[in-house]
Formats: sequence, structure tokens, C-alpha cells
Amino acid sequence: MKDETFYTMALTRLTNFNYQQALTLYRTIGSAQLLYEYRHHIGDILKDSSPRLVEALKDWDDAMKRADFEIKYMEEHQIRALTLTDDDYPQRLAECPDAPIVLYYTGNADLNQAKIVSIVGTRRCTSYGQDLIRRFISDLKRYCPQVLIVSGLAYGVDIHAHREALASGYPTIGVLAHGLDQIYPYRHRDTAAEMLSHGGLLTEFMTQTNADKPNFVRRNRIVAGMADSVVVVESAEKGGSLITAEIAQSYNRAVFAFPGHVNAEFSKGCNNLIRDNGAALISNAEDFVKAMDWQDEARRQQALTDGIERNLFPDLSAEEQKIVSLLQQTNDLQLNILSVKSGLPIGQLTALLFQLEMKGIIKPLAGGMYHLLL
Repeated sequence: MKDETFYTMALTRLTNFNYQQALTLYRTIGSAQLLYEYRHHIGDILKDSSPRLVEALKDWDDAMKRADFEIKYMEEHQIRALTLTDDDYPQRLAECPDAPIVLYYTGNADLNQAKIVSIVGTRRCTSYGQDLIRRFISDLKRYCPQVLIVSGLAYGVDIHAHREALASGYPTIGVLAHGLDQIYPYRHRDTAAEMLSHGGLLTEFMTQTNADKPNFVRRNRIVAGMADSVVVVESAEKGGSLITAEIAQSYNRAVFAFPGHVNAEFSKGCNNLIRDNGAALISNAEDFVKAMDWQDEARRQQALTDGIERNLFPDLSAEEQKIVSLLQQTNDLQLNILSVKSGLPIGQLTALLFQLEMKGIIKPLAGGMYHLLL
């Protein structure tokens, strides 16, 4: 039985991977299946459509055969197709004006984790860049233990970011410029395999799609769009990571860059980004955490380190006990619902929730949810 996902996959083939056209059609009609059902009357619905597009949208046969082939491959290799309307689709990316209408995903990471950082840079990462990545990720883990690290599985900065994430216990996602039937570069296959159980692989391309040059630029917008921020570690004066940074800026994402020696070839791009206000300067994870306003999480981790996080018999105020009681009845409640049920204003409730975090009684989840630990 054909469903919306099937027709969405076919639509990407029908538009020859013109993602902007596919997205416009999808959002205008509201459903790929409706596009198919009204394929002989598209001109009546989309008044500004060119005659060429109207004709192209009439014949879905080849596109549907290709979607059938892809679905069989997905079933055999535990691959999921995520459309814009799926809850598991990266919601940050869905807000972007050129979001893919379908993504292919294999792995176990939450693509909507509360904190997501993309790390990009040159394919010729120096020992200086490798050291920056190592220190940044290991220190970030101390401040914020639940972060998803995203990169592109390429040589240099990308692969070092993935490997350091794995070493630190972070889940990490590799965004690919080709289908999930191959790994490019091939020498990164072992790291990619490890990522499947500690993160995952993500792409907008069907199988049998090669890693052609234009696909890397398209891949970069996913790296930029699905994260809260983009960190550029090293870059020459020109390079793909600078394109990613520019895209991230257009999406109103925070962009950061590590500075380097003024004469260092692979620091020129970062230095220029900082000079031209294209990125904020950071020298360590602490700078980054402060700039992202993630200090509350850092303070909570310090409380853990100091041994004051968890008290089996905490001395709660009446308001704190009210919140705990509500979560005991129905765990994982959203902030606004907690406010309504408790009768506490948002401002006061937020402060109380932070105190309960410090005592190790609750923890925040994605989407403004709160989870009772005791």
C-alpha cells in the first residue's frame, strides 16, 4: 500500500532532485500524495507553474518504480525515510527555507536532541586543529553531557570530530553527500559502522547516488540547518566549511571559529570569518558554552562533580513538592502544562525547576519537557 512517504520519495525523483522546487510543491499542496492524485490538473491548482513542470508532474511511473526499489533496499538495511511531517525529522532543519522534503536515516541518535553542534573545517586538518577538536569536545562533555555532534564524515576536521565525539561518549551524526549504499571516503567505513550504534548516518540522497561535487554543497545546508550552532575549526581562505558557515548565518544559527596564526594557511578562513563578523571567536569550550547561554547545564554538571546533585530525601519547599507530585502522577510534562497544573507563573516555575535540577530530582528534555528522576 502506497503512503505519503512513498509519494514524497517519488516526488524528489520527479523534480530531478531540485529540492527548492520539490519543497515549494510540497508546501503549496500540503501533500505529495495529493500532488499525485491531482497530477492531471496541476495547472488548475498551481496557476504560476510552467508548462514544462505541468507536463513533468503528469507522469509518475518511473519515479514510483524508483521509490519502490528504494523502499525494498531500506527494508533490507534498516533505513528509515523521514518526511517533513514526521516527528523524528530534524525540526530545526524543517524550519529552513530549502529543507529536504525527505531524509534517509540509519542509526539510533535523536535528531531533535536538546543541544546539537555541527563541527566543520578543512580536509587537511593540522595537528593544531586536531588538538583543538580533542580539547573542545572533551571539555564540552564536562559542561554539557548531552550534545549531538554533527559533521560530514569527510577527511580532516569532519572525521576527527566524529572520532573524538565517539571517544567522549557523545552520539554523532554523519551527513552524507551520497546514498546510504556506500561510504565515502571508503577508509572511514569503520568509523561509520561504529556511528550506527552511537549516532547515525543521514542523507537526502537515494542509493546509487555518487558523491558528486554539487552534492557536497547541498549536504552542507543540512549540516548547518539541523544544529543550534556551527563551529569552524580550521579553514583555508576558500573552502566548503566557509560555505557551511555562510548558510548557517542565513538560517540565524550561531557560528563560531577558532583563530589561528596569521600566516597559517588553514587558519586564514577562520581568521577572515572572525574579522568580517561572520563568526564569533572562541578559544575553548567554556567560551562556547557562555556564548550559547548553556551555563545552567554547566552549573548542574558542576553540582554533580561537587556531590550535591542527588539527595535521596531532599528537603523540598511546598512549591517544589507540588512540581514533584505532578511529575509523579504524569512524568515528562511540558513547561506550560506544569505551569497550568501547578498554578505557578512561568518565571517562578522556571526558577524552581532549575533548583530541582541542582538537587538531582529532575532533568530537562527536548521540547521544554521535564523528567522526574527520583
